[in-house]
Amino acid sequence: MRIRATVAAVTGALALAAFAAPAAQATGTDGTPYDLNVSFSDVRIASSTKIGAPTGALRIAYSYTLKYGSEVDIEQPDFWSQAYLYRGTFGSDTATELGYDKSDSATCTASTTSDGTATCKGTIDLYPSEGDLLNTDVGTWTVAVEAGALNGQDPENPDYSKVGFKEQGGMATTKLLRNVIVTADAGPEPVTKGATLTTTGKLTRVSWEDNKYHAFTNQTVTLQFKKAGTSTYTNVKTIKSDTSGNLRGTATAAYDGYWRLTYAGSAYASYASAAGDYVDVR
Repeated sequence: MRIRATVAAVTGALALAAFAAPAAQATGTDGTPYDLNVSFSDVRIASSTKIGAPTGALRIAYSYTLKYGSEVDIEQPDFWSQAYLYRGTFGSDTATELGYDKSDSATCTASTTSDGTATCKGTIDLYPSEGDLLNTDVGTWTVAVEAGALNGQDPENPDYSKVGFKEQGGMATTKLLRNVIVTADAGPEPVTKGATLTTTGKLTRVSWEDNKYHAFTNQTVTLQFKKAGTSTYTNVKTIKSDTSGNLRGTATAAYDGYWRLTYAGSAYASYASAAGDYVDVR
């Protein structure tokens, strides 16, 4: 059985100093946490997040509704609740979790119009530069929510039978996408009307394992054009990135305007579009 607990932080906010261990290995009096009288609903989180190579925390915001019984005091410093991400069978020892150990507890604010209801808001904090993410972590994750109350127990030596705990998986899903960068340079500048105009660029994708961008090969990218004085890009043709991530597309110059390259994204990589490069046609 997995057991979780929190400790009160020194500065008055709750910091999560969670542990997960078999009951036989955990310190404290034998016992099983009782089922805390709470429920979770209306979990909201971004449908996807593109993650590059940040040097600090990448924070994914979430919110949810917490309902609790009259015997549960969410104002106590040793009450906590939070969301985290997981893959695999919820609650099993083989499930993979993200954003649990390094994320602070959510802030839960009691409703002024409904007794026993609170809105909880927090962030799932990931640190790619510290090895929190592998490239295989890309894709869909499921959101779980939990809440617990130590009820005055010593977090380092609790009587677990006096600790309340509740968690629920399958609350929502979100995608973690590897960030993609595409560049574009159109020329010659200026160009003669009717002549061939060439747009070159490069497509790269971040690696979460070395926090650097590498060639994103054999990917379909769209060459787009926006006529001067208009606001909409139109598709001209599709091209493929080569083994070095290089891109090259040609078109006939007809009007002054902006040329760019756009990658549509996928289930594993983010959408990316280069800034438009203006070319004067004479």
